[in-house]
Amino acid sequence: MLDTPGGRPPRPPDSALIYSNVGELRAHLVPCKASRGEGAGRAPSQPDRAPLPPPLPKKQLQRAESLPEQGPSWCCRGDPTPWAGSILYSIPPSHPRHEDGAPGSIPPRDGPSWGPKKPLTKSQSLREPVAQSSLQNAPSPSPAELTFGTADGELGQLLQLLESPAGVCGVVLGCQAAALARLSARIQEELMGPEERQQLLQAELAGKRWAALSILDREPCCESGDAWYFRVGFAFEQTQLVFAAKVPKTCCATLGVQSSLGAHCSIQRLIGRFTDHLPQELVLPGSPGEQSQSPFREEPARLATHPVLQVLISPEVPYQTLADFVKGSHSLHRTSPGHYERLACLLLLQVCMGLEHLRVQNVGQGDLCPKNLLLVQCPCPPWSQQGKEASLGLSLPRLLISSFFKVKDKRRSSTSQEQDWTEGLAALPSLVADEPNVGMLIYQILHVDISLENALGFRSNRLPEIPSLSIYSTGLKRLATLLLHRDPCKRVSIEQARSILQVLLWGPRQELFARSKKTLTLLRSWVEVKRALLLLKFAENSAGAVGSPGLEEWLCCQYFKEVTEHTLYQVTQALYTP
Repeated sequence: MLDTPGGRPPRPPDSALIYSNVGELRAHLVPCKASRGEGAGRAPSQPDRAPLPPPLPKKQLQRAESLPEQGPSWCCRGDPTPWAGSILYSIPPSHPRHEDGAPGSIPPRDGPSWGPKKPLTKSQSLREPVAQSSLQNAPSPSPAELTFGTADGELGQLLQLLESPAGVCGVVLGCQAAALARLSARIQEELMGPEERQQLLQAELAGKRWAALSILDREPCCESGDAWYFRVGFAFEQTQLVFAAKVPKTCCATLGVQSSLGAHCSIQRLIGRFTDHLPQELVLPGSPGEQSQSPFREEPARLATHPVLQVLISPEVPYQTLADFVKGSHSLHRTSPGHYERLACLLLLQVCMGLEHLRVQNVGQGDLCPKNLLLVQCPCPPWSQQGKEASLGLSLPRLLISSFFKVKDKRRSSTSQEQDWTEGLAALPSLVADEPNVGMLIYQILHVDISLENALGFRSNRLPEIPSLSIYSTGLKRLATLLLHRDPCKRVSIEQARSILQVLLWGPRQELFARSKKTLTLLRSWVEVKRALLLLKFAENSAGAVGSPGLEEWLCCQYFKEVTEHTLYQVTQALYTP
């Protein structure tokens, strides 16, 4: 029986019900208990003698009823525990993941404060549909996102979607392809330097001339068909960097074309340019005043000998051209044909990859010949060039294409008689398609004399023979024949030539099909096994501190991260079928 007048406490205004504290309302609803020794008819105790119970936190129940606080990334599945349907756990988070365990696992809580509670009807009605929706819509990690440090919760979420070992195998293959792509990007950055650093250097060199550069060599370090290259130093961030100052032999009308090209391992980069008098101490081979240079000559003579020239700055310093390399490697080809011809395949592969990059940007190579292809030393000796190859001087250099022109119109399609090729060859060498030029490079690198006019004309019915000196000789001869076919429709493209060179270098070789019929399934299995073995090779060499991966490893990564069984089927048909 309530001991209050009329049996009810005074009712507060309606506005107080909206904004008042829940604890205060409860104090009005619950009567004060009688003190010991007081009769039933005595008035209730005063607040100072019997204090009210402490108020509850403001709007705690209202807040929990509407939407609970965001808790850990856990979710409930199946039959909930007695406390799992309480106010604080009635609505699971939108992303049901847990950092340390599988999705849906909730650690039990100890203590009396976590006892069973009756869930609110509103929260309970929302709990089950949200949990199911979260489980269905939660994104699972892709194979490209998986690493060894991926949490088991994410792995478990992915593995639940796989119903067979074949699905797990697919995930593993995806992880391998993603890892190979990451390794390729890292090696490329080591070879070319970070792109951000190149942009900083380009900004630092803007407006600089000869006065800001230190001349390291008086004579050119390399002379190509269209330019001289001098080694110069430049102080940047308390270090002395070595660049190449390119002095074109003629007016460079395609400078804008080269400056707009994207970064590529086989394309020469420019990070600075200016126009200035050639310094007095520099010597241009074949210049009119080369033999009569003197530090005490008159100023007019200096201006006549050292005219105003355009100068381009490149971060890659060439040490020779491909023509110089071929000229000095006759004895090496005879004594170590296998190593030399493998090196030839790697150089030709770089040419094809560079030409592919130019075609994508609608740019042509000015004059594709050995004297216009530059060779640059790689930063450090890689795995593939240690031991015998290093002792033979067969270090693989980077090959750079350095002259370009903008393709405005589509090139003319040659007739079946090819008369336009031979008649205009001397006057318009740059209009010859890339495919015959690459075919010519094969003969020139292998020290076989041939002229493009004879190869494309009808003065001979057969191409010169390429001696069979190594396992690469037959394949290179086959590729040259396909590139120099007199019927343009039967020639292989630059893209196909690149694929043929990759097969010559890393397989599959013809013996793979000696006991098994060539099928897409066989080729797919070969790619998957070789890709896994390549990653194991990276891991083993890294653990053994063999050295850093270099250019050949990068080229190999490029092959196995992109090749498919369909491409291999077509390439092996062209390469191994007479």
